[in-house]
Amino acid sequence: MTDPTSTPPPAPPPALSPVEAVLTDLRALDGAVYAAVAATPTPTLDTALRRLSRAADHSKISLAVAALLALRPGRPRQAAVAGVGAVALASVAANLVGKQLVHRARPDRELARVAVGRQVSMPESASFPSGHTASATAFATAVGVLLPPLALPLGALAVAVGYSRVHTGVHYPGDVAAGALLGYAAAVTSLAVVRTLPPRLPA
Repeated sequence: MTDPTSTPPPAPPPALSPVEAVLTDLRALDGAVYAAVAATPTPTLDTALRRLSRAADHSKISLAVAALLALRPGRPRQAAVAGVGAVALASVAANLVGKQLVHRARPDRELARVAVGRQVSMPESASFPSGHTASATAFATAVGVLLPPLALPLGALAVAVGYSRVHTGVHYPGDVAAGALLGYAAAVTSLAVVRTLPPRLPA
């Protein structure tokens, strides 16, 4: 006979939808990759990646390359305009749209035990998506389409910038992947706009 005063067992948690289940698995994988990077000692790379991450603040590397390209008329100058436009679009989309919509918290570097020697200042903005990656990818894609010889070195630089944000502990890998996709979309948009502009007549 059941005791009427006994406490009923707690109800089981509601089953996750297929989409929720996939997102849960992706978040777990994202955290696991971040933790693996943090736990892997790489003293030789730490200083270089920390400096690269800092150099990419405010797209300083991309803007410096654009300034050099703008010195040459024709296709290099067009590439500079497309690249800077792509950076502007990516920055707005990442910082004023993506971060405001998602509000993902930054990783806990202390919990993950990220080596102090590889750390940069932790930004106060949301973690998703990576603005550094979005801007670097946008610039590399836009310039690389117009100047194919620069596609590989700028693409490799964008990948390095994205990885440096995980290595220094300020982003999850998923933030970087989203930033890369956003940067690619920004580059496509910028290229479409630049190609509609009339060519300048020679002086």
